[in-house]
Amino acid sequence: MLIFAFQMEITDNQQRKKKIEAWIKQLRKRKDADDLFQEAHYEVFAKTNCLSCANCCKTTGPLITETDIDRISAKLKLKALDFIKLYLIKDPDDGQWMMNTLPCPFLLPDNFCSIYEFRPKACREFPHTDRKRINQILKLTAKNAEICPAVDEIWTEVGKQLK
Repeated sequence: MLIFAFQMEITDNQQRKKKIEAWIKQLRKRKDADDLFQEAHYEVFAKTNCLSCANCCKTTGPLITETDIDRISAKLKLKALDFIKLYLIKDPDDGQWMMNTLPCPFLLPDNFCSIYEFRPKACREFPHTDRKRINQILKLTAKNAEICPAVDEIWTEVGKQLK
């Protein structure tokens, strides 16, 4: 299910997909793609309160690295193996660790994260729209726009530069 569709007036999924592919194609040719995304990212997040949504924590399981496992389990005063048994499963597609439930078991009712100070790397970096070499993850950021209204707004702002 598509939620935001880059705030475009496109309701047809095929049309939306074609528009996204066209934008990605244009962006891959531009040397300023990082700048476009970073500028939009900081503009959008200056007025965004993630706690009012937390859709990423409710609908998406981050990949958990071995370093994440060690750090989080130590902070929770658990053995790494116990942390794995309690909270993680292997992704059937790529064998990487991920949370075993959604929403995230560390998401509190007020949308705060109970392990925020030592949360997984994927959570700290989400939605990845301020990173360098954005061209490497354009499809991922387009997918993130389906769950994050801020990313949707970022893509909308970037799209204005592509028309």
